Amino acid sequence: MDKERLGAFIDAVLAIIMTILILELEKPKSFDWQGLWELRMNFFAYGLSFFWLGAMWVNLHASSHLIKKVSQKTVWSAIVMLFFSSFFPYTTQLIATHFNNGVMQAFYGIIVLLISLSVICYYRTLEEANPTEAIRALNLGRISWMKWDMGIKLIGLFLSLTIFPAGVGLSVLITLLVIVIPNQFR
Repeated sequence: MDKERLGAFIDAVLAIIMTILILELEKPKSFDWQGLWELRMNFFAYGLSFFWLGAMWVNLHASSHLIKKVSQKTVWSAIVMLFFSSFFPYTTQLIATHFNNGVMQAFYGIIVLLISLSVICYYRTLEEANPTEAIRALNLGRISWMKWDMGIKLIGLFLSLTIFPAGVGLSVLITLLVIVIPNQFR
């Protein structure tokens, strides 16, 4: 499989997942400002998930110009990554409607962590198939900030399961604003 075909497949599946996110939003009970205000957590969960997936997509494509080929391992790691990503509309809906429920937040956090781990595996398979110094350096940089990203999310997961139910949602927001997006501009 050539890299363009895999990239197009990843793009298509992520676009569908991101579209399903908006379709999962509840309709307001009353069609006024109060009705919209009551859905604020739904909008927050939607925005958080949309921008998290968007940042993942940007990262996946940041190195596409360095990639010459993909392996079967790369294809399968992409399938695993997209499998976990396909849970996002479901878990987003759960935290949108039960934002202060620690178990729902933990489930969302587990999916986020599984996607992150599968992304790391995807990057490693790209490096195996394209053993250049440029890809190795890019992946080392990514893995460095992804360790911080995942560490903060693990703390959020622990907090959600113990004393602060909204811990995962807030940890994802913090990592998105402080680690993930700023690393897009380096």
